[in-house]
Amino acid sequence: MIRSQRTMLTNVLLLCAAYCGDNLAEDTALIDLADLRIRDPFVVTDIPNARYVMVASIGNRQRGAKGWECYTSKDTRHWQAPITVFTPPAGFWADRDFWAPEIHAYRGKFYLFGTLSAERAKRGTQLFVADSPLGPFQAHTDGAATPHDWMALDGTLYVEDDQPWMVFCHEWVQIGDGTMDAVRLTADLSKPVGEPILLFRASDAPWCRQVQPGKYVTDGPCFYRLKSGPLLMLWSSFGERGYAVGVARSANGTVRGPWTQDRQPLYEGGGHCMIFPSLEGRPMLVLHGPNDSPKERAKFFEVQEEQNAIRLQAVAWQQGK
Repeated sequence: MIRSQRTMLTNVLLLCAAYCGDNLAEDTALIDLADLRIRDPFVVTDIPNARYVMVASIGNRQRGAKGWECYTSKDTRHWQAPITVFTPPAGFWADRDFWAPEIHAYRGKFYLFGTLSAERAKRGTQLFVADSPLGPFQAHTDGAATPHDWMALDGTLYVEDDQPWMVFCHEWVQIGDGTMDAVRLTADLSKPVGEPILLFRASDAPWCRQVQPGKYVTDGPCFYRLKSGPLLMLWSSFGERGYAVGVARSANGTVRGPWTQDRQPLYEGGGHCMIFPSLEGRPMLVLHGPNDSPKERAKFFEVQEEQNAIRLQAVAWQQGK
């Protein structure tokens, strides 16, 4: 079984191969994280160049703009001006959303999972491919890899026993009680295999609250395996204090589950998190908070394990912010 920490290490090694000889010029004018509006942050670690790559929607910065861009940083606090990694070409099927980009290293390539839609096409996650996390990315799947008659979003990659899966959210706006689902992908990630598998419903979490009568949200899945063995899925919804991150646990250590839910959220006041290795090899978590536009900012935490659970410690320079 390929574990989460091993997957993170694989991503770092692939970055080593992709970035050797990377001589991108660095601007002297850096953007402080406090001035960078971002939702659904996703970070990739670039060891050879001692920096981080954070992918974001262009629409965070330019209202109405379509596509995705990458920022780079040496310390997660100060960021270079963004590099555009994808904009829709003429005739592209989608013309809206361009949400929740994630970049995953897999078998020598980099795959961007992004959520998008069109007036006559339901929202879903499509995969894009490039030789570098800085792009340029090209469409890899034929439209969304999520079912075309579903409202779906926030697809992420999980590899188990060399079998790639996409885990994603079936949206509450279509089905009321939002769900977390998984679908197998072909070895080259070019298409789904079989039908999606239901993992859990948002209302299964004791901490989750309705956003409207009978409506429960699922957002932003990511995986982490504890050193002691249990497989966790961190995901977001709304609780007593608003947007939050909860923890689900696989009873048998596999993506199929069954999954149980922790009674209390891991974090309140922000969400849509992911976990990545620091340049020093320690697990870190990033999320956006608060959830109010245009106040969203990336927040970074050290991930600490204790008694089959994880605890978040804000990085020193962001404590109290």
